[in-house]
Amino acid sequence: MRTFKHILAVVAILSLFTSCGVIGSTGSGTTTTASTGTNTGSALAAIFNVLKSTGTLDLGNLTNLINLGQILTGANSLVDASAAYTNQFAADLIKGSRNMVNNSNVNKVLAELKNLAGTDTSALNKATTAAFAGNLVPVDSSDKNVKASMDAVNSLLKAME
Repeated sequence: MRTFKHILAVVAILSLFTSCGVIGSTGSGTTTTASTGTNTGSALAAIFNVLKSTGTLDLGNLTNLINLGQILTGANSLVDASAAYTNQFAADLIKGSRNMVNNSNVNKVLAELKNLAGTDTSALNKATTAAFAGNLVPVDSSDKNVKASMDAVNSLLKAME
């Protein structure tokens, strides 16, 4: 099981670094947009499904932290992004989420991603960066910044309903 987690972490790291780094930039190429949008959509779908089936998001779970890292990357890539980038990102977000994000909710999801990028995600960034390296860093869910970020993630997931 531990080997599987390390393999998963390596794959996540490689996909993230080849797309746009651990915390994304505004990006300009369609390959970066497609990769970031698709990865964000896939991570959103995974987190949504975990919350739907368990009712909670375990911040001590390596896979959950990796998915949160993908979501943070996508959110940060939208900061100061051009309209063309945002439109392509939205299309790829829909594909990556396997239509859990769709034409009727994509604008709400984009707004919530931008809202998430506006929160202090430093504690989550530290934990997700460690998760990409295959390590678990304790996340204090009572930390006010973690709580604000997780509230933003919850709003984001509600926008998908």
